[in-house]
Amino acid sequence: MYETKKKQETAVLIGLITKGQDESRSKEYLDELEFLVDTAGAISKKRFVQKLVSPDKRTFVGSGKLEDIKAFIEFEEIDIAVFDDELGASQIRNLEKALECRILDRTNLILDIFAKRAQTAHAKTQVELAQYQYLLPRLTGMWTHLERQRGGIGLRGPGETEIETDRRVIRDRISLLKERLKQIDKQRGTQRSNRGSMVRVALVGYTNVGKSTLMNLLSKSEVFAENKLFATLDTTVRKVVIENLPFLMSDTVGFIRKLPHGLIESFKSTLDEVREADMLLHIVDISHPDFEEQINIVKQTLSEINVDDKPVMMVFNKIDAFTYIEKEGDDLIPETKENYSLDVWKKTWMNKDNAPAIFISATERTNLQEIRKLIYTEVKKIHAVRYPHNNYLY
Repeated sequence: MYETKKKQETAVLIGLITKGQDESRSKEYLDELEFLVDTAGAISKKRFVQKLVSPDKRTFVGSGKLEDIKAFIEFEEIDIAVFDDELGASQIRNLEKALECRILDRTNLILDIFAKRAQTAHAKTQVELAQYQYLLPRLTGMWTHLERQRGGIGLRGPGETEIETDRRVIRDRISLLKERLKQIDKQRGTQRSNRGSMVRVALVGYTNVGKSTLMNLLSKSEVFAENKLFATLDTTVRKVVIENLPFLMSDTVGFIRKLPHGLIESFKSTLDEVREADMLLHIVDISHPDFEEQINIVKQTLSEINVDDKPVMMVFNKIDAFTYIEKEGDDLIPETKENYSLDVWKKTWMNKDNAPAIFISATERTNLQEIRKLIYTEVKKIHAVRYPHNNYLY
């Protein structure tokens, strides 16, 4: 009759200020880490930041800071300590001993969110492969209690230790998952080849910039959209018709800084929609204080998957949430980017190096007709060259 509600897990966030990562950058990274923790379903209780030349090889942070973290975890009965960088096996083992709570690094947290978000067999296979690839090099540190000879009736083998068995099982599983994904790649390739003579447009961008919301508006469909990171894992393809010109639009998984390489590899078949697109719509959350770095991260990721040579339309979304600090007229302090209005931003590199570009609000439907016209113009150019016999469409 009475259902007990599951207690929400609590977490502390740990980051560093280093030579290559100043205080403001560290804060931005921890802001994103907190959003990741929230997306995973936990509550962030406190942040711990330390200035170090480089991460401590044993425990990531120094011994003094580790004592502070330990005291807070014990007093508040914290469940998880989350570190804003990838940890090695020995670091995880040392931190578990010192803090006596669950230890997650940024990569493990992202993998956990992907596992939670995966709905289809395809996405689940990709996530499982990335998880095993993450786990394999960490087995030695995370499973030292199993480093003993197997014994007992029916278990006496040729001297193989349990950790070697675990490692072999995981390698076999990785091979199986890779073969499974190859089959999925073939199926997806067949599906793509059967879509007929239509131009393909792919939405790309940082996670949570509004790609799925825009997809819903342009295709008049219901693609899952949520103010959480990685709401979309499986690529969704919809047919869109603007002024009698049909084309295919795909919504893809969002990118993020420090995206685990294993995820990029695992999601190769999903990213094939980007590779085979004729044009990319790069969606940007212009209300985000660090949107320029997000643009660079997306460009870098596109370069890693060899699709940085495609025509790109820059779409600056969320203008309804854009804010800036108005500079006083008699203020002698030089103007900074925080003082740039939207009109000022439009006169910078945005409309010079990245034409065409457009500024919209997908939630408020601001400039929706304008973006439809711009997409139509660009798709029409590609269509006219590739399918000249179909020019009667326009």
